[in-house]
Amino acid sequence: MKSNEVITLAKMKQGETGTIVEIAGGHGLTNRLEPMGIREGGKVKKVSGQLMRGPITLMVGSTHTAIGYGMAQKILVEVDGK
Repeated sequence: MKSNEVITLAKMKQGETGTIVEIAGGHGLTNRLEPMGIREGGKVKKVSGQLMRGPITLMVGSTHTAIGYGMAQKILVEVDGK
């Protein structure tokens, strides 16, 4: 069985879903993301992103939220298989 690809949230394509496997920004970033429901083991769907950086819009559970591109680069996601 082929394992799913692990990429940063910033590199996910619009509409892709996956599971967060690591937040590489330390406790400060983890503490900022936790209240938004963005945590290791959580499911996310990338709703939209800008071509050249800019905010990334996500769906976490039934909630839409937006985070900065820099934050999205520090969140590793295992993309769901097709």
